[in-house]
Amino acid sequence: MFATPAFAQAAGGAGGALTSFAPLLLIFGIMYFLMIRPQQKKVKEHKAMVEALRRGDQIVTAGGLIGKVSKVKDETEVEVELAEGVKVRVVRSTITQVMSKTEPAANA
Repeated sequence: MFATPAFAQAAGGAGGALTSFAPLLLIFGIMYFLMIRPQQKKVKEHKAMVEALRRGDQIVTAGGLIGKVSKVKDETEVEVELAEGVKVRVVRSTITQVMSKTEPAANA
């Protein structure tokens, strides 16, 4: 009684499908340049920083501990001296910052 039958209009043609996906593609493009790309760059920089760790570097861990790298054990962990005589093994990925780097030894 109150509602009249509604009929869908004919599709606008091939251009209608493209224009309906345009906002979705635009949103994805914006998300890529504002969120995904900077995050990938940050991960790449962190990986390079962790791979460049050497004995003597002063570091900060994700837990906030500050120490000096005393030994690079393998690809996944390093030994860090927190205080004199206090050494702990730390997973490389938990190192957030290198405060001071040591200079490589000169070849004499």
